[in-house]
Amino acid sequence: QVQLVESGGGSVQAGGSLRLSCVAYGYTYSTDCMGWLRQAPGKGREGVAVISSDGRISYVDTLKGRFTISQDHAKNTLYLQMNSLKPEDTAMYYCAASNGSVCSLQEAIFPYWGQGTQVTVSS
Repeated sequence: QVQLVESGGGSVQAGGSLRLSCVAYGYTYSTDCMGWLRQAPGKGREGVAVISSDGRISYVDTLKGRFTISQDHAKNTLYLQMNSLKPEDTAMYYCAASNGSVCSLQEAIFPYWGQGTQVTVSS
């Protein structure tokens, strides 16, 4: 079983930066895909960025280079560096993991989820 714990969320003004962290516990040897997804009030979860076990990365098209996903294998930790934050980035951000063959931005592929960390960006 994989357990995920996020941290690093908070409130920031537009243009600011945050770095989210996600530590994976348990049987992480089988984790082939990790990612960040977000959910704004009244909306479904949107894939933000994913990274596969071999380092392949995908971002949602609308980020325009503002976010960077990375991982530290030795620490079993996933990161999301968020720069030039905008009010529309306000959401609950979730760390997710999968041991399947597909690594994509789709919510449905992820069986393991953290509890989320709130990011609020004010104008």
